[in-house]
Amino acid sequence: MDTDQLHAQDGDTTIAQDHQPESLPHATNGQQENAHGHRRSRRRVAAFAGGVALLVAAGVGYLYWDESAHFEATDDAFIAARQFAISPKVSGYITAVTVTDNQHVRAGEELARLDDRDYRAALALTEAQIAAAQAQIENNDAQVAVQQAQVTQNEAQVEQAQAALAFGQEEAARYATLARKDAGSIQDSQRYTSQRVQQQATKKMAQATFLAAGRKLAVLKAQHESAEANLAQAKAQRAQAELNLSNTIITAAQPGRIVQLSAAVGQYAQPGTSLSMFVPDEIWVTANFKEPQLRAIRPGQAVTIKMDAQPGRIVRGHVASVQPGSGTAFSLLPAENATGNYVKIVQRVPVKITLDGPPESVVLGPGMSVEPTVRINPAQTLLERLEAVL
Repeated sequence: MDTDQLHAQDGDTTIAQDHQPESLPHATNGQQENAHGHRRSRRRVAAFAGGVALLVAAGVGYLYWDESAHFEATDDAFIAARQFAISPKVSGYITAVTVTDNQHVRAGEELARLDDRDYRAALALTEAQIAAAQAQIENNDAQVAVQQAQVTQNEAQVEQAQAALAFGQEEAARYATLARKDAGSIQDSQRYTSQRVQQQATKKMAQATFLAAGRKLAVLKAQHESAEANLAQAKAQRAQAELNLSNTIITAAQPGRIVQLSAAVGQYAQPGTSLSMFVPDEIWVTANFKEPQLRAIRPGQAVTIKMDAQPGRIVRGHVASVQPGSGTAFSLLPAENATGNYVKIVQRVPVKITLDGPPESVVLGPGMSVEPTVRINPAQTLLERLEAVL
């Protein structure tokens, strides 16, 4: 390659280098200006978004504070009822079971039946005893009437003997006087004196007969009282037999549901044997609130209850009472805090909540979970006022 060609290439390279530095600085400045503008826009948007978020957070925080000032809620709450075991009062073989598991029954509805033949026989026996006692009383009444007449007759005989004795005494005295004056015979005086003695004996005999008749009448009256007592005893035995017979039919004492039915036909049931568990229709909510939550909870306050068994459905109720003591205080083994390693723990206190018209379409029973919310402030919250306006 000659010298001219080398100079030509060097010139082209110099020209290219001279043009390149002039165009690069202008492109870089424009891009920098655009980048600064985008950053400023992003800062404005971020600041606006932050302000909006802060306002929203403040609003949400105020709404939460306002709601918490009007309500107290807990998820430690359950349905409660006074469930009990159904047991027979008399023994016998079960002949019929007229209910099934989880069935709802009315008050007085038949649940099961025992073999009643022995109890019917016992009732018939007491009926016979009553009839015998009544017959004894009637017989005794007749004897009393007869004896009363005998007493009256004996009393008349006593009066007759008394009158005869009085006349005999007068006759004996008159003939004795005549005999002393020789106006009468000594034989007549002795005869009338003897008659007087006989009349005295007759009077004593009549009095003894009258006394015996009176005592026999008293005995008959005592026997009448005994017969009346036997009749009363027989009637009491009949009442017991009727009660035992009625107890062979086991009925529901109140409306509710049959749970854990174990009775079966042919089973021999003893008094006190559990045939089934029974859950009454009367149920309530036992809500265990923390101690600080009780500051404003009072009986009569309205309660809204959410049921886990039917999400989204609300049941109304009201506070019935607050237990005077924590739940652990009435447990089988109460907490013993008089120790050297005591650690204070916030206690929970059971609150009884009565349901206002529990739903019939949902079966609620003991142990089912609910979430009650007690309205401690009757005034409307801000959210409720906004909902009313909108």
